[in-house]
Amino acid sequence: MLGITDLKVGKTIVLDSDPWQVMWNQHSKSARGAGVMRTKLKNLVSGAVVDRTFQGAEKFEGADMRYGKAQFLYAAGDQFDFMDQETFETHSFERSVLGDTAHFLVEGMDVDLQFFNDAPINVKMPPKMTFEVTQTDPGVTGDRAQAGTKPATLETGYIAQVPQFIKVGDKVVINTDSGDYMERAKS
Repeated sequence: MLGITDLKVGKTIVLDSDPWQVMWNQHSKSARGAGVMRTKLKNLVSGAVVDRTFQGAEKFEGADMRYGKAQFLYAAGDQFDFMDQETFETHSFERSVLGDTAHFLVEGMDVDLQFFNDAPINVKMPPKMTFEVTQTDPGVTGDRAQAGTKPATLETGYIAQVPQFIKVGDKVVINTDSGDYMERAKS
């Protein structure tokens, strides 16, 4: 059993039979009372994010999580299919479960499947990935009204804000957690 002092960013716990990951935490203690832990938790099954405060004596169990390698096969509408590289079993996820991860999936790419109690619940992407720019307007020299950025469509169809100097055919590195441009890929 875990106590409130075990709640650190990245820790996974079980609440109401679902796995929840700690996204943010803050411990505070008043002069007379027991400590409390304020947290922001993400449900790893539904993707819901909630704020929750735990009292000093509360106990909960850690989640039985594991990861396995998989390959993204294809998307059919809002359904995304992956093949487990150990068992060769196919697992399907709805776009609503994958969330923003769906914007960065390229057929044939390797990902990590996240398992809870030996059942696949989600997909974990690399934190940054390289994509080719397939469409963007030419940059306008001296145009600082847009803080030096413009929209660019990536090979997956995702539209990211990139600097003015990026052109069609360039490869850019994108943060898959936030969807933000990081840098132009080195050749």
